[in-house]
Amino acid sequence: MKIEQIYTGCIAHAAYYIENKGEAAIFDPLREVQPYIDRADKDHAKIKYVFETHFHADFVSGHLDLAKKTNATIVYGPSAKPNFEALIAEDNQLFKVGDYTIKVLHTPGHTMESTSYLLIDEHGKQHGIITGDTLFIGDVGRPDLAQHVIAELTQDKLARLLYHSLRDKIMPLADDLIVYPNHGAGSACGKMMSKETTDTLGNQKRTNYALNPNLSEDAFVKALLNGLTNPPGYFPKNVLMNINGYESLDHVMERARQPLTPIEFEAIANESDILILDTRPAAEFAKGFIPNSINIGLNGNFAMWVGEMIHDIKQRILLVTEPGKEEESMIRLSRVGYDYTIGYLKGGFESWEKSGCETDSIGRITPEILEEQLAHQKILVVDVRKKSEFESEHLVDAINIPMHEINQHLAEFPKDKPFILHCAGGYRSIIAGSVLKQRGWDNFVDVIGGYDAIKKTALPRTEYVCPTTLL
Repeated sequence: MKIEQIYTGCIAHAAYYIENKGEAAIFDPLREVQPYIDRADKDHAKIKYVFETHFHADFVSGHLDLAKKTNATIVYGPSAKPNFEALIAEDNQLFKVGDYTIKVLHTPGHTMESTSYLLIDEHGKQHGIITGDTLFIGDVGRPDLAQHVIAELTQDKLARLLYHSLRDKIMPLADDLIVYPNHGAGSACGKMMSKETTDTLGNQKRTNYALNPNLSEDAFVKALLNGLTNPPGYFPKNVLMNINGYESLDHVMERARQPLTPIEFEAIANESDILILDTRPAAEFAKGFIPNSINIGLNGNFAMWVGEMIHDIKQRILLVTEPGKEEESMIRLSRVGYDYTIGYLKGGFESWEKSGCETDSIGRITPEILEEQLAHQKILVVDVRKKSEFESEHLVDAINIPMHEINQHLAEFPKDKPFILHCAGGYRSIIAGSVLKQRGWDNFVDVIGGYDAIKKTALPRTEYVCPTTLL
């Protein structure tokens, strides 16, 4: 069977393309749809259907633009109620793509409308199953997201539905079926997804905790809900965009593609409701940046941190990027619903420097200098890693203020004495540093390479708190 996984690593997302006899279907497309159109054109095929497994929370789907540009039919599973034209399929309904058959399997649990699609080849053999966020490799979809949009859909209720969806609809299927999930490791839609992005259903039955046939319903619910962290704040907003519709990406990009000279950029930046977002790597940003700008580098978990740190999805944004990264920055913002980029600094930060405009920077020290300072004086160290990372191992006397909670804990950062920031590798601590700089702090330095580098270069006198000493 001809099926291709189109994987986008920065948001750990998998879309799928199938084609037979000049007809094609796309499953769970991203916001930028031209690559799917180009793929079908390569096969001289017409995109007949856009299948959605559910209303996504972690990205804005490209279903509307793709359907408009190709005249394809958008298909959702039972109980979906989109506010636009779509075909709402019945459980077990069959769709034809050439001689291939797609069978609808309603599998509620991640969300109420969550649906898996059984792929049947031209000979009638069941080939694989596109599972959306119902079944991942090594995990299943978290059941706590829908309640942020519809309060009565509690995580307990959805977890119990998921238990039965897995056991009634998926586990009875043949072991040789290939599982095609919507996400891999790095997505916030599950707890412990594998880095692998496909597997056989038989192997998942043997290795995936959620498919353990000996689990009772209560035990399944307990295992599924244990260890869930709060989802990123932008998730409910993306769900609503996927339900209600959104502005075409073509219009979003047209608004964003506005090259601005330093003088023009500065004039707009001085307006009260503008955010300057610098997407350069953390190390480059630290050397010099436009005052009051926030750094979220493209080379890290960009979408997640944009969603965590920029609370207003309609925030007007001015971009500073590496030369040639302007379009990528715009598209990656739009993937998670941030559609109000209104221009970018032409020539990047170098043009700003050459114009003689004011700049700022973040001081950085090596792990060796950190060692020396801690050996001779007591100085506050703020670790901005996740709570679980901090509890696993951290510097003695360091305090933990997770990056995603920094705005709620600003009062804990002193202004009357110096302090030191670090994360795991330097990405998050520079985000934190940019936020603190924007809010008026100037009495801190960042550790180059973060905790990973501190551990590698630690001198014997350095102490760590680790699991053995915490007990």
